[in-house]
Amino acid sequence: MKTHARVVVVGGGALGVSLLYHLTRLGWSDAVLVEKNELTAGSTWHAAGLCTHFAHNLTIQALRAHSVRLYSGELEKETGSPVGFHRCGALRVTRSEDRMDEFRHVRGLGRYSGYRFDILTPAELKEIYPLVELEGLIGAIHEPDDGFVDPSQATQAMAQGARNGGAEIYRHTRVTAIAQGPGGEWRVETDKGAITCEHLVNAAGTWGYEVGRMMGLELPMVPMLHQYLVTDRIAAVAALDRELPIIRDPEESWYLRQERDGFICGPYERDGRPWSIDAVPPDFGMELLPPDLDRVEPILAAAMARVPALAEGGIKTVVNGPITFTPDGNPLIGPAFGLGRAWLLTGSSMGVMEGGGAGDFLARWIVEGAPPMDALAVDPRRFGGYADRDYRVAKAVEGFGKQFAIHYPYEEREAGRPRYCSALHDDMAAAGACFGAVHGWERPNWFAPAGTRPEAVLSFGRGNWFEAVGAECAAASERVALADLSAFAKFEVSGPGALDFVDTLGANRAPGRDGRIVLTHALTPRGGVASEFTVTRLAAERFYLTSAAAARRHDHDLLRRHARAFPGLAVADRTQELGVFGLMGPQAEALLAGLAAADVSAAAFPWLTAREVEVAGLPVRALRVSYIGESGWELHVAMEHLKALHDAVVEAGRALGIGRYGAFAMNALRLEKGYRAWGADLSTERTPLEAGLARFVRLDGHDFAGRAALLRAGAEPPAFRMDLLEIAGDGPDPFGQHPVFAGEQVAGLSTSGAYGHRTAKKLALAYLNPPVLSAGAPLSVEICGQPQTARILDAAPYDPQNRRLIGG
Repeated sequence: MKTHARVVVVGGGALGVSLLYHLTRLGWSDAVLVEKNELTAGSTWHAAGLCTHFAHNLTIQALRAHSVRLYSGELEKETGSPVGFHRCGALRVTRSEDRMDEFRHVRGLGRYSGYRFDILTPAELKEIYPLVELEGLIGAIHEPDDGFVDPSQATQAMAQGARNGGAEIYRHTRVTAIAQGPGGEWRVETDKGAITCEHLVNAAGTWGYEVGRMMGLELPMVPMLHQYLVTDRIAAVAALDRELPIIRDPEESWYLRQERDGFICGPYERDGRPWSIDAVPPDFGMELLPPDLDRVEPILAAAMARVPALAEGGIKTVVNGPITFTPDGNPLIGPAFGLGRAWLLTGSSMGVMEGGGAGDFLARWIVEGAPPMDALAVDPRRFGGYADRDYRVAKAVEGFGKQFAIHYPYEEREAGRPRYCSALHDDMAAAGACFGAVHGWERPNWFAPAGTRPEAVLSFGRGNWFEAVGAECAAASERVALADLSAFAKFEVSGPGALDFVDTLGANRAPGRDGRIVLTHALTPRGGVASEFTVTRLAAERFYLTSAAAARRHDHDLLRRHARAFPGLAVADRTQELGVFGLMGPQAEALLAGLAAADVSAAAFPWLTAREVEVAGLPVRALRVSYIGESGWELHVAMEHLKALHDAVVEAGRALGIGRYGAFAMNALRLEKGYRAWGADLSTERTPLEAGLARFVRLDGHDFAGRAALLRAGAEPPAFRMDLLEIAGDGPDPFGQHPVFAGEQVAGLSTSGAYGHRTAKKLALAYLNPPVLSAGAPLSVEICGQPQTARILDAAPYDPQNRRLIGG
């Protein structure tokens, strides 16, 4: 057994073995995998092996597509080992008009990414799946390139490929302890000896939580018991002249695939059962739990009604075993929070389906220093300390029960909430707030009018909040309005070298004097946007940084990594300590002037400056910035003073008709200014030059990660460019991830969208392909299957000269 390796992977399921295999393909042969049992033990060996392209996120879709490519030919050709892939196709059927909109939306993603999805009528469905009963169905989606694989064969084939590439696999080797040394190296203790490595990867699957605790982490994942049954031979199946596609009924919550001359049927009950939440039994490996068919009997009955042939087969086997769930159902792929050169590749409830692609994704991230695609949907740092035991269990049960739920735009799921509430939560609730959650924080999405319930009615069309959001936009643009922004991530950087730290953090220069504010973008080595910070200079060696709420852990990691080059520098997360609300609108200055013990006029307190001022007798850090295109401030104050400040502002604003606005209004308002949003419009896939942010890029006078890549990019025509689109038509409002066409050719993809109430325009930001645009064909955006005419706007449709924004 080796005593040193470049990488040690803990866990021999599909995910861990895939990573090992893909690392060797990238030239990292000094890699080791340790598995306490046999390869595939835990959940891989008993998986149903379903493989699909269907996903609501491009990165997840790409992971699954890579798995299909790998299993369906590449792997067997390279290794000579059988994989057992069946390209039988797949179907999802529905009785719901909303589900049909969801199908059309996913088909639109496929039209951009190159994966085929076909919308079927009931008659077309019957041709493809002759054993289905059509009663109540209105349509289906067909995924012709989907199929299923033998999980054990696929894993063993990847293991053979990894060994061929020089990696070593140690089976029946139990990890007993993990520790990081003073130089950042990792020491993995096993019952066969110790291995020291540069990079450690937790790919332990069912045991991922326990291995995480060895690393000093509390991972948000829970094993859930999932059952499926295997039938005996069924005459109607045996009589077919071709293999049936996999079929799923999302409303009834089951899947069905052919298994020789019978079926495998897998139900997902609404009240899933967690198992071994805190510690999986130490001797568990390739065992199953006793069947519990009473829990799923109604779902099985529904499946038999939809495919009557299923009832003809006796039950040969019942498989009841654990699969892991995270709070949002997506895997944990990426850096482990707070640790250097430690990685997670675990938490997937679809380990075989996503395993081939997930291993490739993380291998490229480790080797190249940046993810190959936008990682927000899988980055483990998307969860924070709020994801405690109660939260992860509640969310796992919810996610299991909603395995087949419709993915509506703007959906907010309720389990495990609330976690974090600002001091204004009760006031916002009393004002009719309908809350969403972001990185654990409760945040108003919109405010229901008096006398109506603050409850969202979801659809792919205009939500029931449309008029209310319009009123919020009017309050902010015509009078004055406030928003609870306390969920922002907030950091202080202080100590020797703080100025140089900020100057080298991102593509923009550090603020040149105290009280100045700049926007800077931290980049990946390839020049992609890793994060966006609003930077306020408090003093030469003290800076205040804010960023997106969802980026809190991600950005804390980024800042701490950057700080390693600055001895004595302190990076403090102040998110919980400070509350924030925005005070915006043409009357904001008059309102604040009556409360502040300082001159807050535009002349004395200009745009993009910050002051420590006393407001209503309270110490406040006021930043004259705005994300909505109206003059105003962000008021940052100790959380214990937030309510008192709010109450004073509301009382002083009554005569001015003060209102409130939430996240939905903020989104609409910022799009009217063409402002980009991190996590939607900005990602590691595109540079700030492609994103239209060249004004925030300073290539001279300072160094920063990604600078060389931007210099190279500036010498070549861009692969993409971001434009603001105006969309015309009676179809649905844009919400993001819609394909854009120039004539019949795919020209790009929208990243965010909304109806702009101030301008009465449907707006979307989109990355477009310049060569396709150069042909001059008319543009259209396809939203849930409906093409709508679009045109590129040369300037922001609202206040393009920033007169209202700057004030004075």
